[in-house]
Amino acid sequence: MRFEFATAARIVFGEGAAATLPDLTREYGRRAFVVTGRSPERAAALIAALGAESFAVAGEPTVELVREGAQRARETGCDVVVALGGGSVLDAGKAIAAIAANGGEPLEFLEVVGKGRALERPPLPFLAAPTTAGTGSEVTRNAVLASTEHGVKASLRSPWMLPRVALVDPELTYGLPPEITAYTGLDALTQLIEPYVSARANPLVDTLCLDGIARVARALGRAYRDGSDREARREMALASLFGGLALANAGLGVVHGFAAPLGGGWPAPHGALCAALLPHGVAANLAALRARAPQSPALERYATVARLLTGREDARAEDGVDWLRALCAELKIPALRAWGLAQSDLAGVVAKAARASSMKANPLPLTDEELRATLAAAW
Repeated sequence: MRFEFATAARIVFGEGAAATLPDLTREYGRRAFVVTGRSPERAAALIAALGAESFAVAGEPTVELVREGAQRARETGCDVVVALGGGSVLDAGKAIAAIAANGGEPLEFLEVVGKGRALERPPLPFLAAPTTAGTGSEVTRNAVLASTEHGVKASLRSPWMLPRVALVDPELTYGLPPEITAYTGLDALTQLIEPYVSARANPLVDTLCLDGIARVARALGRAYRDGSDREARREMALASLFGGLALANAGLGVVHGFAAPLGGGWPAPHGALCAALLPHGVAANLAALRARAPQSPALERYATVARLLTGREDARAEDGVDWLRALCAELKIPALRAWGLAQSDLAGVVAKAARASSMKANPLPLTDEELRATLAAAW
């Protein structure tokens, strides 16, 4: 057995922790560049406390947006980057910190569709404070960016991109509407299930995944129905953190393999895509494992997931699929076609998904026909 585990230099968790963010930032630099969501006023107190430059991210981060943000950070002489927002904001901030320190075009460093060039210098110090419970981007070493010219999302990745501080304050998620709670929560669940069954699973990640899956099972429905449920929000914030730790160290699978080309080609939130795909991705893997790898330990791992989700000791792996389908129905998750995906688009998405970096850790390679059937089921 051989594995490694890397994460943010410092993790700060707890209600009210966001109040310490200005002091934490000052430990790493004198002039801050604060990356926010589409409403910078939500970070007004932080920006004022630091006398910081601010940069708003209105949607999913793109190569062009990161180029602009890095140029702004350099021109204003910023020496530390703070991101306060959802996964898109955190990924944008992470990439801006990297490009501001290294120069060059973001596409030069991007995987799959870019040159995949390694960073030559460490990024500017980067601090991440998520306002959603889903992506876990505060503890990952990559930033997912959309390349509009290629119609796909791909990662800018480096061990140097791990944040200096990951500050997770559940209070920052209290204002999330039910729809976003559902999308981000199912993204968190996906990022706990896929690393647990992945080809690169390891005992340290296993512990995080099993704990996190149990937390989502008991808390996501509650947080969706009552956004003021403090305990449910805390459980989901912690589960999301565990999912980020897990995916960064054990990889993902078929659901995220599809999410990359879909997110690059259609205006859908990443979490919504993962939510629509999750039951079908699990079902496809189970069918493929039973047909071609019946001795694979991933089958028993899926059964363990089912027991955690359902709360039943006698649950079979397929019972987990049924539970996921029922949860997606309860949380009103739209099918992929709701985001403008046409049946004529499916073949192109399958071809791109097969090359996605996330697909490499799937418990076994899926055939093109299996991928096509999975996407069609989610359509």
